[in-house]
Order: sequence, then structure tokens, then C-alpha cells
Amino acid sequence: MGVTRTDNYFEDFQVGDTYIHGRGRTVTEMDNVMFTHLAMNTAEPHFNEDMMANLPSLNKFGSTRVVVGTFSISLIMGLAAEDCCENALAELGLDKMRLPSPVFHGDTIYAESEVIGKEENGDNPHAGIVHFRVIGRNQNDERVFEGERKVLIKKREYYLNEDQKFGPEASF
Repeated sequence: MGVTRTDNYFEDFQVGDTYIHGRGRTVTEMDNVMFTHLAMNTAEPHFNEDMMANLPSLNKFGSTRVVVGTFSISLIMGLAAEDCCENALAELGLDKMRLPSPVFHGDTIYAESEVIGKEENGDNPHAGIVHFRVIGRNQNDERVFEGERKVLIKKREYYLNEDQKFGPEASF
């Protein structure tokens, strides 16, 4: 059983289902600066306020720093995880990712997911593969992320009891 839901096993997802994820998250300056530097990103529009303020004509973001895209992607995938990936065994792939609009400090980000495919997993009969289209939007309903993810998700039978203990036959 998931921590927050009981209806997010492989069997519960149907092609065409759409999930408007309940939580939003406001992006802070700390999020951006920390993620930028931890990832060793050297693109100054993410951390050089002076450059952005003094050279607005040289960049497409105006005169303010822009949030590093890898943080935006991570945040949106995290917002989607509660509904779509809580019973995941593995993230199998991310594809067709686009960042159509920038994210700035103070933006609040929301996510939605649509089930666009579902298949049995020949390697593990206790799990199946669900293919999602994920959209991220800001507080103005502008798309800031589009992408797809494939996730290996447990089948309900995978659990032996309510304590979420795994059996010795469990394979990942």
C-alpha cells in the first residue's frame, strides 16, 4: 500500500486517466542557487544577478535570473510522484522533455499527468510498466515543462501484508 493512496498500483492505472496533482510548490532563490551550484552548472543566468540586471538585452529572460531547468524538471517529477509513482520499483525512462517557458524565483509550480500507455513486464510478473505524459505549469497556467516518463510499478499482489513487507520471491 502506498503511504498516501491505495489506488496507485499497476492495476489501477488506465490509459486516458488524468491526474491533477494536489500540491504546488513555490520556487525559492535558495532552490535555484543550491541546485545550480551542486550540479556545477556554469551558466551565469542562473546565479549572476549583476550580469542579468546590466545586460538584459543580451538574454531572452529579461533582467532577472532564471531557475535552472534541471531543478524545474526534478520538482515537477516530484510533485507527480505521490499519485503516479508511490508504488514504483524503478524509473525506466524520461523522454521528450521540453521547457517551453522559464521558471523564476517566486513562481509556484503545479503538475499533471496523463496515462498514455500501459504494458505487462515480462521480466517481473509482480509489476507492470506505466507510461505517463507529465505537464508542469506555473501560477499563471503557463506550461513550463512537458515530458514523458515510464515507470515500473508494483502490482497489488506484490505485498504480503499491510506492513509493506516484501517476500523473498520479490524481484526488482
